[in-house]
Amino acid sequence: MTRTPFRIVGGAAALLISVAVLAQSLTNRDREFLEQAAQNGHAEVSASRLALEKSRNEQVRVFAQRMVDEHTRANEELKALAASKQYQPPTEPSLLQKGKEMLIGALSDDNFDRRYVNQIGVEAHEDTVELFEKASREAQDADVKAFATKMLPHLRDHLQAARGLKATVEGSTENRR
Repeated sequence: MTRTPFRIVGGAAALLISVAVLAQSLTNRDREFLEQAAQNGHAEVSASRLALEKSRNEQVRVFAQRMVDEHTRANEELKALAASKQYQPPTEPSLLQKGKEMLIGALSDDNFDRRYVNQIGVEAHEDTVELFEKASREAQDADVKAFATKMLPHLRDHLQAARGLKATVEGSTENRR
C-alpha cells in the first residue's frame, strides 16, 4: 500500500514536466513565422553580401552593408529566441530566395543595382513587414509576439530607405540614357 503515494507523486511529477514542456512549445503558426523570418533574414544578408561584391554604386553599397549588419543581428536574436523555445530555425534562405539571388547575381552594373534594390530592398521588405505585422498581432507566444513587435520599426525603416534608394537608382539610370 505504500507504493500508491509514490505512484501519485510520480504521476504528478510527470504531469508537471509535460505541462512545462508544452508551455515551451510553439504553435504551428508561431513556428512558421520563425521559419519564414529566419529565411527572410538569411536571404537579406546573402543578397546584400552579393551587392557589396558587385555594386559600384556607393549608395547601394552603404544600404547593403546596413542590411548585412542589421539583419545579422536580428538573425542572431531570432536564433536565440527559437532556441529558448526548443525550435531550430532554418540557417539559410529558402530555395526560391536562393533562385532569385542567382538571377540577380547574373546581372551587372545598373541592372544589378536596380534589381537588387527593387527585389531585395523593396519587395522583400514589403513581404517581411507584412509577416512581422501579422505576428505582432496574432502570435500566440508572448516572446514571439514581442520579437515581431520590436523588429517592426527597424524593418519599416529598411523599407523606407529602400524605397528612397530605388528612386535614386532609377533616377541615375534614367540620367545616363
